[in-house]
Amino acid sequence: MWTYIVKRILLMIPTLLGVMALTFAVIQFVPGGPVEQILLELKGRTGMGAEASGTSHGTYYDGRQGVDAERLKEIKALYGFDKPPLERFWLMLKRFAVFDLGESYYRHKSVWELVKSKLPVSASIGLWSFFLTYLISVPLGIAKAVRAGTRFDFFTSLIVLIGYAIPGFVLGVLLLVLFGGGSFLQIFPLRGLTSENWAQLSLSGQILDYLWHLVLPLTASIIGSFAIVTMLTKNIFLEEIHKQYVLTARAKGLSERTVLWRHIFRNAMIPLVTGFPAAFIGAFFTGSLLIETLFSLDGLGLLAYESVIRRDYPVVLGTLYLFTLIGLFTRLLSDLCYVLVDPRIQFDAIGH
Repeated sequence: MWTYIVKRILLMIPTLLGVMALTFAVIQFVPGGPVEQILLELKGRTGMGAEASGTSHGTYYDGRQGVDAERLKEIKALYGFDKPPLERFWLMLKRFAVFDLGESYYRHKSVWELVKSKLPVSASIGLWSFFLTYLISVPLGIAKAVRAGTRFDFFTSLIVLIGYAIPGFVLGVLLLVLFGGGSFLQIFPLRGLTSENWAQLSLSGQILDYLWHLVLPLTASIIGSFAIVTMLTKNIFLEEIHKQYVLTARAKGLSERTVLWRHIFRNAMIPLVTGFPAAFIGAFFTGSLLIETLFSLDGLGLLAYESVIRRDYPVVLGTLYLFTLIGLFTRLLSDLCYVLVDPRIQFDAIGH
Protein backbone atom coordinates (compact mmCIF):
# COMPACT_ATOMS: atom_id res chain seq x y z
CA MET A 1 0.00 0.00 0.00
CA TRP A 2 2.70 2.48 1.01
CA THR A 3 4.68 1.66 -2.12
CA TYR A 4 1.64 2.47 -4.23
CA ILE A 5 1.08 5.77 -2.38
CA VAL A 6 4.71 6.83 -2.86
CA LYS A 7 4.57 5.98 -6.57
CA ARG A 8 1.38 7.97 -7.03
CA ILE A 9 2.83 11.00 -5.23
CA LEU A 10 5.97 10.86 -7.37
CA LEU A 11 3.83 10.68 -10.52
CA MET A 12 1.97 13.79 -9.40
CA ILE A 13 5.11 15.90 -9.83
CA PRO A 14 5.49 15.56 -13.63
CA THR A 15 1.72 15.82 -14.05
CA LEU A 16 1.62 19.05 -12.09
CA LEU A 17 4.67 20.42 -13.90
CA GLY A 18 3.14 19.55 -17.26
CA VAL A 19 -0.11 21.36 -16.47
CA MET A 20 1.69 24.46 -15.23
CA ALA A 21 4.17 24.49 -18.12
CA LEU A 22 1.44 24.15 -20.74
CA THR A 23 -0.66 26.91 -19.19
CA PHE A 24 2.34 29.21 -18.75
CA ALA A 25 3.34 28.65 -22.39
CA VAL A 26 -0.16 29.43 -23.64
CA ILE A 27 -0.23 32.63 -21.60
CA GLN A 28 2.89 33.89 -23.37
CA PHE A 29 1.00 34.02 -26.67
CA VAL A 30 -2.28 35.47 -25.41
CA PRO A 31 -2.64 39.11 -26.49
CA GLY A 32 -3.80 41.85 -24.17
CA GLY A 33 -1.69 41.02 -21.13
CA PRO A 34 -1.36 43.25 -18.05
CA VAL A 35 1.40 45.35 -19.64
CA GLU A 36 -0.72 45.99 -22.72
CA GLN A 37 -3.74 46.87 -20.60
CA ILE A 38 -1.77 49.40 -18.57
CA LEU A 39 -0.42 50.91 -21.79
CA LEU A 40 -3.94 51.20 -23.17
CA GLU A 41 -5.04 53.03 -20.04
CA LEU A 42 -2.09 55.41 -20.28
CA LYS A 43 -2.68 55.96 -23.99
CA GLY A 44 -6.35 56.64 -23.37
CA ARG A 45 -5.57 59.25 -20.73
CA THR A 46 -3.01 60.91 -22.98
CA GLY A 47 -5.39 60.82 -25.91
CA MET A 48 -8.19 62.43 -23.93
CA GLY A 49 -5.85 65.09 -22.66
CA ALA A 50 -4.58 65.84 -26.13
CA GLU A 51 -8.06 66.02 -27.56
CA ALA A 52 -9.19 68.31 -24.78
CA SER A 53 -6.28 70.66 -25.40
CA GLY A 54 -6.86 70.64 -29.14
CA THR A 55 -3.42 69.17 -29.94
CA SER A 56 -4.64 65.92 -31.46
CA HIS A 57 -4.06 65.51 -35.16
CA GLY A 58 -7.55 65.66 -36.66
CA THR A 59 -9.78 62.82 -35.49
CA TYR A 60 -7.00 60.23 -35.29
CA TYR A 61 -5.01 59.60 -32.12
CA ASP A 62 -1.62 57.96 -32.16
CA GLY A 63 -1.80 55.22 -29.52
CA ARG A 64 1.93 55.37 -28.77
CA GLN A 65 1.87 59.02 -27.82
CA GLY A 66 2.89 59.69 -24.22
CA VAL A 67 4.38 56.23 -23.47
CA ASP A 68 8.14 56.37 -23.81
CA ALA A 69 10.56 53.44 -23.72
CA GLU A 70 11.65 54.14 -20.15
CA ARG A 71 8.08 54.07 -18.86
CA LEU A 72 7.44 50.84 -20.78
CA LYS A 73 10.51 49.31 -19.16
CA GLU A 74 9.26 50.30 -15.69
CA ILE A 75 5.84 48.76 -16.34
CA LYS A 76 7.38 45.49 -17.51
CA ALA A 77 9.63 45.39 -14.44
CA LEU A 78 6.60 46.03 -12.21
CA TYR A 79 4.88 42.89 -13.46
CA GLY A 80 8.06 40.84 -13.83
CA PHE A 81 7.98 40.76 -17.62
CA ASP A 82 11.49 42.18 -17.87
CA LYS A 83 12.86 38.66 -17.34
CA PRO A 84 13.00 35.85 -19.93
CA PRO A 85 10.04 33.42 -19.89
CA LEU A 86 12.09 30.46 -18.62
CA GLU A 87 13.40 32.49 -15.71
CA ARG A 88 9.89 33.68 -14.84
CA PHE A 89 8.61 30.10 -15.00
CA TRP A 90 11.39 28.88 -12.71
CA LEU A 91 10.76 31.68 -10.19
CA MET A 92 7.04 30.85 -10.26
CA LEU A 93 7.73 27.17 -9.52
CA LYS A 94 10.00 28.11 -6.62
CA ARG A 95 7.23 30.25 -5.10
CA PHE A 96 4.59 27.60 -5.68
CA ALA A 97 6.81 24.98 -4.01
CA VAL A 98 6.42 26.86 -0.72
CA PHE A 99 2.75 27.66 -1.51
CA ASP A 100 3.39 31.31 -2.24
CA LEU A 101 0.73 31.81 -4.93
CA GLY A 102 1.61 35.44 -5.58
CA GLU A 103 -0.44 38.62 -5.55
CA SER A 104 -3.18 39.78 -7.88
CA TYR A 105 -2.19 42.48 -10.37
CA TYR A 106 -5.46 44.37 -10.07
CA ARG A 107 -7.00 43.51 -6.69
CA HIS A 108 -3.73 44.05 -4.77
CA LYS A 109 -4.40 41.02 -2.58
CA SER A 110 -2.64 37.71 -2.32
CA VAL A 111 -4.17 34.83 -4.26
CA TRP A 112 -4.66 32.98 -0.97
CA GLU A 113 -6.74 35.85 0.41
CA LEU A 114 -8.84 35.98 -2.75
CA VAL A 115 -9.50 32.24 -2.68
CA LYS A 116 -10.42 32.34 1.01
CA SER A 117 -12.74 35.30 0.50
CA LYS A 118 -14.56 33.69 -2.45
CA LEU A 119 -14.55 30.12 -1.14
CA PRO A 120 -17.52 30.40 1.29
CA VAL A 121 -19.88 31.33 -1.53
CA SER A 122 -18.85 28.50 -3.85
CA ALA A 123 -18.59 26.04 -0.94
CA SER A 124 -22.13 26.90 0.15
CA ILE A 125 -23.52 26.03 -3.26
CA GLY A 126 -21.17 23.07 -3.79
CA LEU A 127 -21.66 21.35 -0.44
CA TRP A 128 -25.44 21.70 -0.44
CA SER A 129 -25.50 20.45 -4.03
CA PHE A 130 -23.39 17.45 -3.04
CA PHE A 131 -25.50 16.45 -0.06
CA LEU A 132 -28.87 17.00 -1.71
CA THR A 133 -27.84 15.22 -4.91
CA TYR A 134 -26.74 12.06 -3.09
CA LEU A 135 -29.50 12.13 -0.48
CA ILE A 136 -32.14 12.23 -3.20
CA SER A 137 -30.54 10.42 -6.13
CA VAL A 138 -29.15 7.34 -4.36
CA PRO A 139 -32.48 6.28 -2.73
CA LEU A 140 -34.27 7.12 -5.98
CA GLY A 141 -31.81 5.03 -7.99
CA ILE A 142 -32.26 2.07 -5.61
CA ALA A 143 -36.05 2.36 -5.87
CA LYS A 144 -35.81 2.45 -9.67
CA ALA A 145 -33.60 -0.64 -9.73
CA VAL A 146 -35.99 -2.59 -7.51
CA ARG A 147 -38.95 -1.47 -9.64
CA ALA A 148 -37.18 -1.66 -12.99
CA GLY A 149 -39.60 -1.70 -15.92
CA THR A 150 -42.57 -0.37 -13.94
CA ARG A 151 -44.46 2.89 -14.44
CA PHE A 152 -42.57 4.36 -11.51
CA ASP A 153 -39.27 3.62 -13.26
CA PHE A 154 -40.50 5.11 -16.54
CA PHE A 155 -41.92 8.35 -15.16
CA THR A 156 -39.02 9.05 -12.78
CA SER A 157 -36.57 8.45 -15.64
CA LEU A 158 -38.54 10.87 -17.79
CA ILE A 159 -38.50 13.54 -15.08
CA VAL A 160 -34.77 13.31 -14.26
CA LEU A 161 -33.79 13.23 -17.94
CA ILE A 162 -35.88 16.33 -18.64
CA GLY A 163 -34.11 18.05 -15.76
CA TYR A 164 -30.76 16.91 -17.15
CA ALA A 165 -31.62 18.33 -20.59
CA ILE A 166 -32.38 21.81 -19.22
CA PRO A 167 -29.20 23.91 -18.79
CA GLY A 168 -28.76 25.24 -15.26
CA PHE A 169 -28.51 28.84 -16.46
CA VAL A 170 -31.75 28.58 -18.43
CA LEU A 171 -33.51 27.01 -15.46
CA GLY A 172 -32.13 29.77 -13.23
CA VAL A 173 -33.57 32.47 -15.50
CA LEU A 174 -36.91 30.66 -15.52
CA LEU A 175 -36.93 30.42 -11.71
CA LEU A 176 -36.14 34.12 -11.37
CA VAL A 177 -38.93 35.04 -13.77
CA LEU A 178 -41.46 32.81 -12.00
CA PHE A 179 -40.51 33.18 -8.34
CA GLY A 180 -37.97 36.01 -8.07
CA GLY A 181 -40.20 38.93 -8.92
CA GLY A 182 -39.60 38.79 -12.66
CA SER A 183 -43.09 38.68 -14.13
CA PHE A 184 -45.09 36.54 -11.73
CA LEU A 185 -44.38 35.88 -8.04
CA GLN A 186 -41.82 37.48 -5.74
CA ILE A 187 -41.23 34.70 -3.25
CA PHE A 188 -37.46 34.26 -3.22
CA PRO A 189 -34.67 36.87 -3.13
CA LEU A 190 -32.96 37.82 -6.36
CA ARG A 191 -29.31 37.97 -5.34
CA GLY A 192 -26.71 37.12 -2.72
CA LEU A 193 -26.67 34.50 0.03
CA THR A 194 -27.90 36.78 2.80
CA SER A 195 -30.06 39.85 3.20
CA GLU A 196 -28.70 43.31 3.92
CA ASN A 197 -29.99 43.17 7.51
CA TRP A 198 -28.58 39.69 8.11
CA ALA A 199 -26.31 40.87 10.94
CA GLN A 200 -29.29 42.25 12.86
CA LEU A 201 -31.28 39.00 12.68
CA SER A 202 -31.42 36.38 15.42
CA LEU A 203 -29.56 33.10 15.00
CA SER A 204 -32.65 31.28 13.79
CA GLY A 205 -33.48 34.22 11.53
CA GLN A 206 -29.99 34.16 10.03
CA ILE A 207 -30.25 30.43 9.31
CA LEU A 208 -33.67 30.79 7.68
CA ASP A 209 -32.53 33.80 5.68
CA TYR A 210 -29.46 31.94 4.45
CA LEU A 211 -31.47 28.85 3.46
CA TRP A 212 -34.11 31.04 1.78
CA HIS A 213 -31.45 32.65 -0.41
CA LEU A 214 -30.11 29.21 -1.36
CA VAL A 215 -33.34 27.84 -2.81
CA LEU A 216 -33.16 29.26 -6.34
CA PRO A 217 -29.40 28.92 -7.03
CA LEU A 218 -29.35 25.42 -5.54
CA THR A 219 -32.32 24.31 -7.61
CA ALA A 220 -30.69 25.60 -10.77
CA SER A 221 -27.40 23.90 -9.86
CA ILE A 222 -28.49 20.40 -8.84
CA ILE A 223 -31.35 19.50 -11.18
CA GLY A 224 -28.92 18.42 -13.89
CA SER A 225 -26.90 16.29 -11.43
CA PHE A 226 -29.87 14.17 -10.38
CA ALA A 227 -29.98 12.22 -13.64
CA ILE A 228 -26.30 11.23 -13.54
CA VAL A 229 -26.23 9.92 -9.96
CA THR A 230 -29.72 8.39 -10.16
CA MET A 231 -29.07 6.43 -13.35
CA LEU A 232 -25.60 5.41 -12.17
CA THR A 233 -27.07 4.06 -8.93
CA LYS A 234 -29.85 2.24 -10.76
CA ASN A 235 -27.47 0.57 -13.23
CA ILE A 236 -25.05 -0.50 -10.49
CA PHE A 237 -27.83 -2.08 -8.42
CA LEU A 238 -29.36 -3.77 -11.46
CA GLU A 239 -26.00 -5.31 -12.26
CA GLU A 240 -25.66 -6.64 -8.73
CA ILE A 241 -29.25 -7.93 -8.60
CA HIS A 242 -28.60 -10.31 -11.49
CA LYS A 243 -25.39 -11.80 -10.07
CA GLN A 244 -25.08 -15.37 -8.86
CA TYR A 245 -24.70 -14.62 -5.15
CA VAL A 246 -28.10 -12.90 -5.16
CA LEU A 247 -29.74 -15.97 -6.67
CA THR A 248 -28.01 -18.11 -4.05
CA ALA A 249 -29.22 -15.88 -1.22
CA ARG A 250 -32.77 -16.05 -2.53
CA ALA A 251 -32.53 -19.84 -2.86
CA LYS A 252 -31.63 -20.02 0.84
CA GLY A 253 -34.99 -18.45 1.63
CA LEU A 254 -33.83 -14.95 2.57
CA SER A 255 -36.40 -12.20 2.16
CA GLU A 256 -36.03 -9.64 -0.64
CA ARG A 257 -35.45 -6.92 1.93
CA THR A 258 -32.60 -8.88 3.54
CA VAL A 259 -31.04 -9.68 0.17
CA LEU A 260 -31.21 -6.04 -0.90
CA TRP A 261 -29.83 -4.34 2.19
CA ARG A 262 -27.47 -7.00 3.55
CA HIS A 263 -25.94 -8.32 0.33
CA ILE A 264 -26.66 -6.15 -2.73
CA PHE A 265 -26.35 -2.79 -0.98
CA ARG A 266 -22.86 -3.45 0.39
CA ASN A 267 -21.42 -4.45 -2.99
CA ALA A 268 -23.31 -1.92 -5.09
CA MET A 269 -22.27 1.03 -2.95
CA ILE A 270 -18.55 0.48 -3.56
CA PRO A 271 -18.37 2.50 -6.83
CA LEU A 272 -20.51 5.25 -5.29
CA VAL A 273 -18.66 5.50 -1.98
CA THR A 274 -15.27 5.66 -3.66
CA GLY A 275 -16.46 8.71 -5.60
CA PHE A 276 -17.50 10.57 -2.44
CA PRO A 277 -14.07 12.09 -1.61
CA ALA A 278 -13.65 13.63 -5.06
CA ALA A 279 -17.23 14.94 -5.09
CA PHE A 280 -17.05 16.21 -1.51
CA ILE A 281 -13.69 18.01 -1.80
CA GLY A 282 -14.59 19.24 -5.26
CA ALA A 283 -17.72 20.80 -3.81
CA PHE A 284 -15.55 23.29 -1.91
CA PHE A 285 -13.90 24.53 -5.09
CA THR A 286 -16.70 24.17 -7.61
CA GLY A 287 -17.75 27.58 -8.85
CA SER A 288 -20.36 27.84 -11.57
CA LEU A 289 -19.76 31.08 -13.47
CA LEU A 290 -23.25 31.26 -14.97
CA ILE A 291 -25.08 30.49 -11.73
CA GLU A 292 -22.93 32.89 -9.71
CA THR A 293 -23.39 35.64 -12.29
CA LEU A 294 -27.14 35.09 -12.56
CA PHE A 295 -27.74 35.22 -8.81
CA SER A 296 -25.01 37.80 -8.06
CA LEU A 297 -22.87 35.39 -6.04
CA ASP A 298 -19.24 36.48 -5.72
CA GLY A 299 -17.57 33.08 -5.74
CA LEU A 300 -14.67 31.23 -7.31
CA GLY A 301 -16.38 30.86 -10.68
CA LEU A 302 -16.71 34.60 -11.08
CA LEU A 303 -13.16 35.11 -9.80
CA ALA A 304 -11.77 32.71 -12.41
CA TYR A 305 -13.70 34.36 -15.22
CA GLU A 306 -12.68 37.90 -14.28
CA SER A 307 -9.06 36.84 -13.84
CA VAL A 308 -8.92 35.36 -17.33
CA ILE A 309 -10.63 38.38 -18.89
CA ARG A 310 -8.36 40.86 -17.14
CA ARG A 311 -5.26 38.69 -17.71
CA ASP A 312 -4.62 38.52 -13.98
CA TYR A 313 -1.96 35.86 -14.41
CA PRO A 314 -1.01 35.35 -10.73
CA VAL A 315 -4.63 34.50 -9.92
CA VAL A 316 -5.01 32.28 -13.00
CA LEU A 317 -1.80 30.34 -12.40
CA GLY A 318 -2.05 30.30 -8.60
CA THR A 319 -5.59 28.94 -8.50
CA LEU A 320 -4.78 26.46 -11.29
CA TYR A 321 -1.82 25.15 -9.29
CA LEU A 322 -3.90 24.87 -6.12
CA PHE A 323 -6.89 23.17 -7.75
CA THR A 324 -4.72 20.79 -9.79
CA LEU A 325 -2.84 19.73 -6.67
CA ILE A 326 -6.08 19.20 -4.78
CA GLY A 327 -7.50 17.23 -7.71
CA LEU A 328 -4.48 14.92 -7.85
CA PHE A 329 -4.56 14.15 -4.14
CA THR A 330 -8.33 13.70 -4.27
CA ARG A 331 -7.92 11.12 -7.01
CA LEU A 332 -5.40 9.29 -4.85
CA LEU A 333 -7.80 9.42 -1.92
CA SER A 334 -10.58 8.00 -4.09
CA ASP A 335 -8.35 5.08 -5.09
CA LEU A 336 -7.47 4.39 -1.48
CA CYS A 337 -11.16 4.31 -0.62
CA TYR A 338 -11.48 1.22 -2.80
CA VAL A 339 -9.25 -0.63 -0.33
CA LEU A 340 -11.16 0.69 2.67
CA VAL A 341 -14.58 -0.39 1.38
CA ASP A 342 -13.35 -3.57 -0.37
CA PRO A 343 -10.33 -5.21 1.32
CA ARG A 344 -10.12 -7.72 -1.56
CA ILE A 345 -8.44 -5.02 -3.67
CA GLN A 346 -4.67 -4.96 -3.28
CA PHE A 347 -2.84 -2.40 -5.43
CA ASP A 348 0.56 -3.93 -4.82
CA ALA A 349 -0.69 -7.32 -5.90
CA ILE A 350 -1.85 -6.05 -9.30
CA GLY A 351 1.37 -4.21 -10.01
CA HIS A 352 0.30 -0.57 -9.50
